[in-house]
Amino acid sequence: MQLAQPVFVLWDASHIWGLMAWRALRGMGLPCRLVKGKEIADGALLGKPGPHSPAQRPSLLLVPGGSARHKALALGAAGREAVRQWLAAGGAYLGFCGGAGLALSHARDDEGLNICPWSRASYPQRLLHLISGHVRATLTAGEELSLPLPVGSALSLPVWWPGRFAPGRDENVRMLAAYARPDTDFWLADLPLQGIPRHVFDAWQALYGVDLSADFITGQPVVISGHYGKGRYVLSYSHLETPQSPDGNAWLTLLLQRLAGLAPYSHLVPEWHVDALPPVQHEAALALLEALQGVRGLLHMAVEHHLFFRRTPWLWGWRSGLPGAACNNLHTALTTAAALSPSSYALRWWQDICPRFQELSRVFIAGAEGYLLACRLSDTLSPSLPDAVCKRGLDNQREALFGHPMQGGGLVGELLSLVEEFIYLSQDGH
Repeated sequence: MQLAQPVFVLWDASHIWGLMAWRALRGMGLPCRLVKGKEIADGALLGKPGPHSPAQRPSLLLVPGGSARHKALALGAAGREAVRQWLAAGGAYLGFCGGAGLALSHARDDEGLNICPWSRASYPQRLLHLISGHVRATLTAGEELSLPLPVGSALSLPVWWPGRFAPGRDENVRMLAAYARPDTDFWLADLPLQGIPRHVFDAWQALYGVDLSADFITGQPVVISGHYGKGRYVLSYSHLETPQSPDGNAWLTLLLQRLAGLAPYSHLVPEWHVDALPPVQHEAALALLEALQGVRGLLHMAVEHHLFFRRTPWLWGWRSGLPGAACNNLHTALTTAAALSPSSYALRWWQDICPRFQELSRVFIAGAEGYLLACRLSDTLSPSLPDAVCKRGLDNQREALFGHPMQGGGLVGELLSLVEEFIYLSQDGH
């Protein structure tokens, strides 16, 4: 019997969203493979084997969330052109959030794929980008790639800090769903909107000139589709691969069937609980578990000091301005890596880098603990002693530990690159 062609998941600059997509596909019983931009540039979409990958042609290229700009850089000019040529010849592309943004048209060729004529719109205020949770959405088109429901049907779809489409007039692009209104677990930054009365939003707008009501999303496209040559793409600012999100998972199932010809064993992405410590199955797990326990201790400490809060079984929320995203990225990467059954090659690679990893993780955990507690102290003292904790000092600490607030980097960036490389090298051993 001929095996189904795997879904290729672009691994570069995906972090927690790459893990979530990879996990969703495996949980649905589908063949999938993490690939890097360099592999695509070297011919992976055409079936060329890589140094650590077999010769396989993909049924679908799935690009998870994360930084679209960093994904474009990882692909390079050759990789971006390889995606376009493969798609034009009949390939299929599914992009979530940052993966959707990568496919849009950009002013600079090195910032995206330019396979969709629409571009990315900016938000009038940065705060408005910080929406998360579930939204009510309305189906706006009935076609093969849309759920088999009447146009106008309401869905509950998950979003996690999405970008925004800037629609063009190209008739080849179809809007499949539009935002309607926030659902019950919708947040704006660290504010749960359901718990704030409408008259308070109106008062805030009158007093401070800021509209936090989320009316700005109503009618905006959230899922679109189109053709590029003989190929098709679906771009979604909803994370349809979110665990235990029935409407999103149902739509993901349909897209995997229609775009890739795959038949998922399950139509619901399983729950993702990241609390349990996996058993020690290999020598690399000892160092990974030590770091995981340290990072988990940081998260619990941050919760105790009201800096972080438990948002979902797989995600911690954070107060606005704190490096919660980086901490979530590292925590889920460590949890995933420690539970893998790595290949012999991955274990040999890990043996070489393990001393560096252990040094970095211990320095990071100690530094991050001091930084987060200093943030807590600064908040406490700010009403009476606003200059007691030097803001410049805090900024310098943050940059060293977490890098740029938008672009990442710092010690956590180094740790992530090591752990994510181990996951990538271990995938065939799992």
